[in-house]
Amino acid sequence: MSSSASTVGVTAPAPNKVRAFLRLVMIEHSVFALPFALIAAFTAMWIDSRSVHWLQLCLIVVAMVSARTVAMAGNRILDRRFDALNPRTGRRELVTGVLSLGTAWRGFAVALVIFLASAAALGWLPLLLSPVAVGLLILYSYGKRFTDFPQALLALAQAIAPVGAWMGVTGGFAWPATALGLAVGTWIGGFDLIYSCQDAAIDREIGSRSFPARFGIASALRWSTITHLITVACYVWFGVAAGLGMIWWVGLAITAAVLAYEHTIVKTDDLSRVNRAFFTANGFVGIQLFVFALADLIAQGLRP
Repeated sequence: MSSSASTVGVTAPAPNKVRAFLRLVMIEHSVFALPFALIAAFTAMWIDSRSVHWLQLCLIVVAMVSARTVAMAGNRILDRRFDALNPRTGRRELVTGVLSLGTAWRGFAVALVIFLASAAALGWLPLLLSPVAVGLLILYSYGKRFTDFPQALLALAQAIAPVGAWMGVTGGFAWPATALGLAVGTWIGGFDLIYSCQDAAIDREIGSRSFPARFGIASALRWSTITHLITVACYVWFGVAAGLGMIWWVGLAITAAVLAYEHTIVKTDDLSRVNRAFFTANGFVGIQLFVFALADLIAQGLRP
């Protein structure tokens, strides 16, 4: 019997829906915003009681990851037609059919339930504000349809994470949380300005609005630099307002150097290293700044 005949009636294994959904929402990219929610949580715990509240910390991690999953799933669902028209995004799971739209909606719903439940477990104020957070996250997905400034909507949505984490610990508002929220929002909004430059031409062609598509790549890179200067200023504000020490300032100096490096490797006429700036440099920023912040808090008396 020939090998071709022996394979008759054999069907390819069905793709793993969970794995495909996690690829769709790029779950590993939680590394960008999660460290800053943890910085807010640990700092609030240090100010509040000098000790780690482990249950609250676990709930904050669950809330953060599930909220990001809601945002990414919603974005992929709403943008699937734009993604199909863009060669860079044309291999995404909803475009190729690896993941069905129904499965994506179910994943979205599960993540939303988990987020709301974790917010409720953290207290009435996080639960009360959770619809605002979800609304802003989803609004960003619609942004490219009605504004040339979707990165501003992204910045606003991402700024909520540290503020929410702080409220989850203390049950109230504080200026250090605001400073950290603004730092995170401008940081992510600034590097999304860089990332979106690679789609400027195709965005104009398919009618997807963005800052680079409207004002040009050179202007986008210039405003990304200005935005990241504001980021560093907000990190300084946070360090002063929270009373952090020398270890934090060393970490912040490294962060400023990495951001400066990021802006030297992406040029108006050379976007070939956008992914290095977006994924490698920014992933490093989140992790190393969290490590230095935690080390500083431990040195100043934070107990397990």
